[in-house]
Amino acid sequence: MNKTISFIITLLCTVYCFSQESGSLHGVVFNTSTDAPLDNVHVVNLNQVIGTVTDGRGTFDIPASANDTLYLSFLGFKSIKVRVTNDMLKFGNTRIGLTELAYALEEVVVRPYRLTGYLEIDAKNIPINTAGRYSISGLPKGYEAGSANPGAISKVLGAIFNPVDFLHNVFGKKAKEMRKLRKVKENDEIRNLLASKFDRETLSELLQLEKVDIDEILRNCNYSKDFIRTANDLQILDAIHDCYEEYKVLNRIDE
Repeated sequence: MNKTISFIITLLCTVYCFSQESGSLHGVVFNTSTDAPLDNVHVVNLNQVIGTVTDGRGTFDIPASANDTLYLSFLGFKSIKVRVTNDMLKFGNTRIGLTELAYALEEVVVRPYRLTGYLEIDAKNIPINTAGRYSISGLPKGYEAGSANPGAISKVLGAIFNPVDFLHNVFGKKAKEMRKLRKVKENDEIRNLLASKFDRETLSELLQLEKVDIDEILRNCNYSKDFIRTANDLQILDAIHDCYEEYKVLNRIDE
C-alpha cells in the first residue's frame, strides 16, 4: 500500500514538473490610454536576472519559465510586475498595458553660480565633495567616511572588522538575493537600465530589499550621504556588490 502511494506521489510530481512551461516569452507592451505600442520599455525577469527592451512595435522576447516574475518600467509610466503563466508561454503574443503617471510640477527656482570672470575667485565657489575615502591593503575598493577628520579612519576600520547586526541580517539572511548581484552586473540590458535610474525601484525588486534598507546598507558600508543621494542605481549596485564581496572575505563565506 505504502509503495503504491509513493509511486502515485512521484508520478504526480513528475507530471507537475513537466507541466511547467519554459522557453521564450513573446509579448507586446502598450499605453493603456491610447492603445499605442511603447518602445524602449525595460522588461526584467526578476527570477532569472535577464533584461531586454521593447522595439518600435512594442514587442519583446525574453527567456522565462512559468511562475517567473517580469518587472516592466518606463519613464512617465507606472512600473508593474507580471507573473508568467503556462498559457503566456504556450500561446505567446501576451499584451501588457502600462498606465501613465500624472505629475504635478512645482515651481523650480534655478540659481546659477555667480561668476566674476576671475578663475581664482570662481574656483573657490565650486562645491567640493568633502567625503573622505580610504583604501586598505588587500581590499580592492576604497571606503567613504563622510567628512575627513582624524577619527574617520577608525570609523571605517570599525565598520569593516566589527560589522553591525544590520549587515549580518541583510547579507546573512538574504544570501540568495545577494547572489543576484553578480548576475545583474553581467547583464548589459539591466546595467543600462540601472545607469539611467535614480529611484531604486528596479534595484529593490531585483534584490527584494526595501529602499530604506538599501540606504542603510550603504551607510553601514561607510558611503557618504552625498554618494547615497546623488548616485544612480548602477553605482548603488556596484557599491553594494563591493561591500558584499568584502563582507564574504572578512567573514570567510563561500558560495
